Amino acid sequence: MKSPARTPAAAPRAAVDLAGAGAGAASGAGVASGAGAGAGAAAGACAATAPAAPGRVPKPRADAVRNRERILVAAREAFVEFGSEAPFDEIARRAGIGNATLYRHFPDRAALVHHVVLYVMDRVTALAEDALAEEPDAFAALCRFTHGAAAERIGALCPMLAAGFDHEHPELLAARAALETAVERLVDAGQSGGLLRPDIGVGDLMVALSQLSRPLPGIDCLGVERFVHRHLQLFLDGLRAPARSELPGAAATLDDLRRMPRH
Repeated sequence: MKSPARTPAAAPRAAVDLAGAGAGAASGAGVASGAGAGAGAAAGACAATAPAAPGRVPKPRADAVRNRERILVAAREAFVEFGSEAPFDEIARRAGIGNATLYRHFPDRAALVHHVVLYVMDRVTALAEDALAEEPDAFAALCRFTHGAAAERIGALCPMLAAGFDHEHPELLAARAALETAVERLVDAGQSGGLLRPDIGVGDLMVALSQLSRPLPGIDCLGVERFVHRHLQLFLDGLRAPARSELPGAAATLDDLRRMPRH
């Protein structure tokens, strides 16, 4: 369907920069091995003091990019099963890397949680934008987005946004604004086209999506996975216009969600 132009991507952020650290260490090793010990030390000193060539950005190592991606995906899945306190050993095992590599990319738990949340939010934003641009109508786009966001574990990550998480970090604020804009466009397109009932808001959609896709406490989340998309489709069918019932209360907005207390 025709839709507003996709929001231009923001400048790369550290949160989703999959480039690993260590490029400098690799180049230093190359200098040291290229000549004798004295020449290597002199070359290293010159490299440390010489100004960087203007306009040149070090190219990230392919293996560092792959490792960072593996860590983010593995951590996301581990957080689904164990919560944000998932053992780093388990995350490293799932990513197929050593603990030292994990800590080189993410020195502590707070950094890892921060980056996983940003990773998921960016991917869900892209889902909303792509669905609106590619699906034949706004309701089909809404369905595609909702199921895709559940597959990205957006609901299971919500507990990590509570105590101890830096909700006002500039990277998080930028990612949240992009996500909100994309989802608002989805809902607006459905309602203006007469396909989505008019008495719901973006907040209603996001709360239901989070609740229906979040594992139940004390239950094997992998065992109930088969119910998630079934229940989401039941919810989506209830959003179609014309509405067959009157909803109690007022439509929930994103501002309503932001004002909710955090524990």
